[in-house]
Amino acid sequence: MAKTPITVAYGDGIGPEIMTATLRILEAAGAELDLETVEIGEKVYKRGIDNGMDPKAWDSVRRTRVLLKAPITTPQGGGYKSLNVTLRKALNLYANVRPTVAYSPFVETTHPKMDLVIIRENEEDLYAGIEHRQTQQVYQCLKLITQPGSERVIRYAFDYARANGRKKVTCFVKDNIMKFTDGLFHKEFERIAAEYPDLEHETMIVDIGAARLANMPERFDVVVMPNLYGDILSDVTAELSGSVGLAPSANIGDGFAMFEAIHGSAPDIAGQNIANPSGLLLAAVMMLIHIGQPAVAEKVHLAWLRTIEDGIHTRDIYREGSSKKLVGTDAFADAVIERLGERPQILKPVSYRQDAASIARRTWQPGPKAEKQLVGVDVFLDWGPGAPDDLGSRLSQIHVNGLRLEVITNRGIKVWPNGLPETFCTDHWRCRFRKEGGAPVQAAEVVELQRRIVEAGFDVIKTENLYTFDGVPGFSAVHG
Repeated sequence: MAKTPITVAYGDGIGPEIMTATLRILEAAGAELDLETVEIGEKVYKRGIDNGMDPKAWDSVRRTRVLLKAPITTPQGGGYKSLNVTLRKALNLYANVRPTVAYSPFVETTHPKMDLVIIRENEEDLYAGIEHRQTQQVYQCLKLITQPGSERVIRYAFDYARANGRKKVTCFVKDNIMKFTDGLFHKEFERIAAEYPDLEHETMIVDIGAARLANMPERFDVVVMPNLYGDILSDVTAELSGSVGLAPSANIGDGFAMFEAIHGSAPDIAGQNIANPSGLLLAAVMMLIHIGQPAVAEKVHLAWLRTIEDGIHTRDIYREGSSKKLVGTDAFADAVIERLGERPQILKPVSYRQDAASIARRTWQPGPKAEKQLVGVDVFLDWGPGAPDDLGSRLSQIHVNGLRLEVITNRGIKVWPNGLPETFCTDHWRCRFRKEGGAPVQAAEVVELQRRIVEAGFDVIKTENLYTFDGVPGFSAVHG
């Protein structure tokens, strides 16, 4: 077998120790790898590179298209970008795959039957990082959910389930509140699910879904969700399994992939030879499957399972009475190497098909373009102190060709007309202008309206045009 080139980053803190242990095991198992080592993380940040990764490292990743990455440390203070977020966005790593398995009775857990995979959208949602301070009292973060972004990660989740012998895919959203953003994710899930009749599917509101995931994780199989929910809940499930230190993570795109443990660099225990390399090792197993070496991946994973059930444990999972031997990083790697070729006797063995990595990569194609019609504008003001009725009275005097004030909200709550005096208001006001009957509006009328509002002495901090798409409103209604 020709060796597969991969980029390796030893990282910071415990990173070099667990990466060395991981690579020793892979070499002993017969992995055919051509390693390119790069430096990323704290030292690179301190050289003045704000994303922690210099051009040579980028060149290597572009060349190999596979990165095995140990945890890094981001220096404290402002001015430093998240390397993970940068990598995910720059390389279009849209699917974050996080398997979580219980290893009871050898690793303590209250959920011994848990065996699930969380697939998290990796680039959008609130992680777009678009934030603004708009008034003295109000800050804004934009939640961006796109149709292609949702489709790609949802389709990947179904393809992953099918390729790995999973039976069900569950979607978590909050579309009872966020009807457009999470509503789009839900709609795409239902549309794509219809193409996979061999797999069960279900959708849950994320709050009750999270409660059930924490209480009954064994009822879930593959769970797909937007970015923020997936980030939080994958850490929750990792902790439920017994230790975050056992949890691997794969970041998958159409052309690139990154594999890592989900835990941090733990600088407080660096250099002490006590860190658990399991999260990174299991991430390397996922990498081997991805690059077409499933037989080696299976061999490593089986040996690791045998080591765990033999009670040879690092400090984070060692328990008096159930563990048999407390070992450090190096000794744990030695124990896994000694068991290469063995199978677990109690824990469920893994089996990786030769086609386990053959998840279809499908180029996204846009659907028919909807007819888009401008029908109004929301004008956001920094105004106050004052009563909503005072603001409504003044803005009602400003209009352009029938484009008039319709409603005012504060923090999403209707306060004019006929608002409640008990409603608490900040200095941030959304003022909706529309024509009677929802008649079309010209862009020039919106510009003229804003000019007149500014000339009347108001501080306009933002406008948001209101559109219909094929006659369906593309904006939330105002209730109250």
